Amino acid sequence: MDIAGAFSYHNLIFIMKGFGITLWVAFVAIVLSFVLGSITGTLRYMRIPVVSHILGVLVEFIRNLPLLLILFFTYFAMPDVGLKLGVMSSAIVGLAVFEAAMISEIVRSGLSSIPKGQVEAARSSGLTYTQTVWHIVLPQGLRRMVPPIVSQFISLLKDTSLAIVISLPELMHNSKIVIAQDFNYTLPILAFVAVLYFAVNYALSLTARRLENKWG
Repeated sequence: MDIAGAFSYHNLIFIMKGFGITLWVAFVAIVLSFVLGSITGTLRYMRIPVVSHILGVLVEFIRNLPLLLILFFTYFAMPDVGLKLGVMSSAIVGLAVFEAAMISEIVRSGLSSIPKGQVEAARSSGLTYTQTVWHIVLPQGLRRMVPPIVSQFISLLKDTSLAIVISLPELMHNSKIVIAQDFNYTLPILAFVAVLYFAVNYALSLTARRLENKWG
C-alpha cells in the first residue's frame, strides 16, 4: 500500500475532477427526474383517460429495466435512430429517465395516501378537481414524499458510477485509471472514494431528516 503515491497532487486533482463530474451529472439528473417524475406521477394520480394508462405502462416498463441497459441504449442505440448524444448527455438522460419512473411511483403513491374525505370536502366547497389536487393534495403529499424521494436521489448519486461502462470520466472511472498506475494505490484510493460518496449521501440524508421533522 502506497498512500503517499496514491494521493499525489496530480492523482488528487484527477480524482476530484471526476468527483465534480459525478456531482454535476447527479445534480442535473436529479432536477430533470424530479420535474418529469412529479408531472408523470400527478397525471397518473388524476387518472386522466388514456393518458394515465399510457404513462402507467411506460413507468412500469422503465422501472423493470436494468439501469445499465438504459445507459447502453442512450449511448449506443439512440444514434441508430438519428439522435447521437455525448457521453455526459447520455448519462444524464439515462439516469433522469430511470429515476423519473421511480419518482413517478413515489409521487403517485404519496398523493394516493391523502384521505379521500379531504378531496370530497374540497370538491363540495366549490373547488375544481385540478384546484383540489394543487391546493389540497399536493402540499400534504409532498411532505410525505420527502424521505423516499431523497432516498431515491441518494441511489441516483451512487448509480452515476454505472456510467463507467460508457466511459464517462466520473469518480469511479478516474479512480480506476489512478489505481491502474500502481495496484498499491488500490486500498487508499477506494477508501477515499468511499468517504466522498458517504459525505455527500449522508448530507442528503440529514437534509431529509430535517425537512421531515420541520414538516412533520
